[in-house]
Amino acid sequence: MTKSSSNAMWGGRFAAGPDAIMEAINASIGFDKRMARQDIDGSRAHASMLAAQGIITDTDAETIREGLLTVLSEIEAGTFEYSAALEDIHMNVEARLKEIVGEPAGRLHTARSRNDQVATDFKLWVRDQFDAAEGALLSLIDGLLIQAEAGADWAMPGFTHLQTAQPVTWGHHMMAYVEMLGRDLSRVRDARARMNECPLGAAALAGTSFPIDRDATAKALGFDRPSANSLDAVSDRDFALDFLNCASITAMHLSRLAEELVIWSSAQFRFVTLSDRFSTGSSIMPQKKNPDAAELIRAKIGRIFGANTALMIVMKGLPLAYSKDMQEDKEQVFDAADNWMLAMAAMDGMVRDMTANRESLAAAAGSGFSTATDLADWCVRALNMPFRDAHHVTGSLVAMAEKEGCDLPDLTLAQMQTVHGAITEDVFSVLTVDASVASRTSYGGTAPDQVRSQVARWREVLA
Repeated sequence: MTKSSSNAMWGGRFAAGPDAIMEAINASIGFDKRMARQDIDGSRAHASMLAAQGIITDTDAETIREGLLTVLSEIEAGTFEYSAALEDIHMNVEARLKEIVGEPAGRLHTARSRNDQVATDFKLWVRDQFDAAEGALLSLIDGLLIQAEAGADWAMPGFTHLQTAQPVTWGHHMMAYVEMLGRDLSRVRDARARMNECPLGAAALAGTSFPIDRDATAKALGFDRPSANSLDAVSDRDFALDFLNCASITAMHLSRLAEELVIWSSAQFRFVTLSDRFSTGSSIMPQKKNPDAAELIRAKIGRIFGANTALMIVMKGLPLAYSKDMQEDKEQVFDAADNWMLAMAAMDGMVRDMTANRESLAAAAGSGFSTATDLADWCVRALNMPFRDAHHVTGSLVAMAEKEGCDLPDLTLAQMQTVHGAITEDVFSVLTVDASVASRTSYGGTAPDQVRSQVARWREVLA
């Protein structure tokens, strides 16, 4: 079998490079090059600290820092030549730095290991993704608030078991997703704060004998503090699991909304019209307008859940500290991040572009005896009837309406009185959809004033 060229970065320990199979399984440059900017930022901060502590000269540190900027410019310009023989982004950057600045490049790795280097790079990358996720969530919540405010008093059916339950408002339904995504936002912020400890300086696993200043590198890289245990610092991937957990829960929420949009945009419901920007046609049926963006969002959760499970399995049996298994931590996170951000952007676009069909919503809101609970509540209030008895009376009236082929408001008073003689004409005041919706004034209820109050509260929270 052919041999690759010897990897000079390993020094004299190995006389020959790995064969092609070993190179293929060992190299991570194909995916970890996404962390190039974070790697260079970490190295520049490390070089500055080494000079400040007198571990390397100011001249060498400045040469290194400027050389790293040259490397970054090549990467951003697309002219940088990556080498699988150099395994990863860290070795690729360092090798190119040596070509540019010569001997000072060899001083950069003083008091540092690839173990704390990769942990730092990965944390910086994940932290950037948390920031992007926060922005995407804020935008999507804003889009939902716009929909909620516009339809605060638009009646629609509320469902349980996908069966008509009670009338609610469009605004109230939109605000349910605001609450879900608000929890997602709090999880993102919480996870970002928890992860913001700097591994740099933990070295391979035990720290270093050089007089480094870990507070300085932590501050330079925007961390709150250095991590407190060197073993944990290089072997911790909880931050990546937190990220995947946040992505998974948000994706689940997006999938639920996507499912509703698929149902609501169908010819059988016509609750919403999705814009052409987020729909496709059929290759054979000219009348079709398919909610493909919603369906793809619904499917993205499989990839994101899969990434979460995969990393859990990678990490579950690893003894401290670093093991090469942990190289398998990034591809899942990269893929999940891409799909999470794409799903949020697509949903944001759909929510802002979609049109709620008020007439269809209102027509459906009164179907399926949706005001039956209002009738039972009226019996409790007006007739001082125990709720269980009121439930029985209402059930009998629903059965009567079904037999007559009409809805509850279409029954006559005389018909109702055959079930319970004390029922009065006042009962009809609670049997309209609008009256039902308006009566739900308890905190968090569907009454239009409650919806508007919740919209205002969220705008204040997010301001």
